[in-house]
Amino acid sequence: MIALLLALLVVVVGLAVAIAIGRIPVTGMDDAPSTSPFDPLPEGQVTDDDLQRLRFDQTLRGYRMSQVDATLDRLRDELRDKDREIARLRGDVDTYAERDYAERDADAYSEDT
Repeated sequence: MIALLLALLVVVVGLAVAIAIGRIPVTGMDDAPSTSPFDPLPEGQVTDDDLQRLRFDQTLRGYRMSQVDATLDRLRDELRDKDREIARLRGDVDTYAERDYAERDADAYSEDT
């Protein structure tokens, strides 16, 4: 019995030493989440670099929903503005205006429920 425990101890110590000196590769841990406060999107046009740098605070079940919701609302508004500008430049303002009013009605209905 003692010989078995001694052999097991030798194996465990050997594995620990092999891992410590790098003989057995072990995947590293993920980078620690940032502890810096949430930095929302800057005013003005949103660029791809702004989205690349965007990080949300992490909570027990994921990300802070208020931060995610505010960012998605901002991006939705930016896309709507770009769609309006594209429609205006193409001379398709009437068609876009009808679709925009329908979207606003749908948004207002979903917020009421």
